[in-house]
Amino acid sequence: MTSSSASHPARIIAISPEMSAAVILAHRAADTDAKVLITGESGVGKELFAREIHQHSRRASQPLVALNCAGLTETLLESELFGHQKGSFTGAYRDKLGKLEMAHGGTLFLDEVGEMSLRMQALLLRFLENGEVQRVGGSERIRVVDARIVAATNRNLPDRVAAGEFREDLYYRLRVIHIHVPPLRDRRLDLPQLLEFFATRRVRPVRFTDEAIQILLRYRWPGNVRELQNVVEQAAWQSGSAEIGREHLPAHILASDSGLVQTRERRRQVADDLFEALLAGGYSFWVHIHPLFLARDITRHDIRELVRRGLQTTRGSYRGLMRVFGMEPQDYQRFHNFLTAHGCKVEYREFRNSDAPVPPQRRALDPLASANPASRHGRDARG
Repeated sequence: MTSSSASHPARIIAISPEMSAAVILAHRAADTDAKVLITGESGVGKELFAREIHQHSRRASQPLVALNCAGLTETLLESELFGHQKGSFTGAYRDKLGKLEMAHGGTLFLDEVGEMSLRMQALLLRFLENGEVQRVGGSERIRVVDARIVAATNRNLPDRVAAGEFREDLYYRLRVIHIHVPPLRDRRLDLPQLLEFFATRRVRPVRFTDEAIQILLRYRWPGNVRELQNVVEQAAWQSGSAEIGREHLPAHILASDSGLVQTRERRRQVADDLFEALLAGGYSFWVHIHPLFLARDITRHDIRELVRRGLQTTRGSYRGLMRVFGMEPQDYQRFHNFLTAHGCKVEYREFRNSDAPVPPQRRALDPLASANPASRHGRDARG
């Protein structure tokens, strides 16, 4: 997968058999108007697949409209999807066209559809059954919209169906064609070309030494292609020259390569890899995790799972998370406010009587940090 730029249009890099098979399926899906469900971890390029399907379909001359279902409240999501009439609710100062109407004749890409509430799922299902759209607060004639639906999620929808959190009838309506985009760790043959693409598309192109490339090939890439792109930018900034060597790679990647981050089963949640990066000392919550959430590379579900792992480690202590997540004690209230605002709070009582070990010390990967008496004093005080 790649991202777009003015001189490098978006395209899918597919050297590996796993990615090639997914691209072939996407091109076959483009020949029909059938609904498509794209699954895969955050950062693998699900939206790029939606664009590939649209651009190769008979609808290519019409709009491709994208809507992220995870970043909006239920009320705002309904308004974004169906539109609203002026005065229908506080803040509705004018009539607004919904994404469905905007995508008439084209394609509507619903990203993170697994985050929809049950009520919104019912509204979407009704549209899928008859194509009818009525704006929120509207009393005018119902419109019939011709928009192809391509949906994507990083959630396990069968599990959500079993838990009563996702409608089974909607799941099968969306999953007429299913495309699974493999994570980067399962298609390592694509990594050298992806690395070259991101390194050469910069204003000042860079190149990686063979040693650095080998280290990057061994890394697990929990953030997938988006993380790879960010690593290229970070390493280029760290180097300050056209050549990037081992010493310019981020600390968490070097920690993983040196064995500090334990290798575990291949199929795992994003939260597992992020939590290991936090424990290794290469990641901290506000510097690394929070930006991933704001960029929608990870979801509220991922944050909750991360907090659960942390609370299991600290035996239910939210204050203990300050050290585990690389935060200062004064960040305690800010962290609570963040979790509350985004519905990511986890009940701590279930972890109070767990047999989990005491919180492990975060490893100091920066030799300057470990040599700094003030840093040592700060860690001792928080311990």
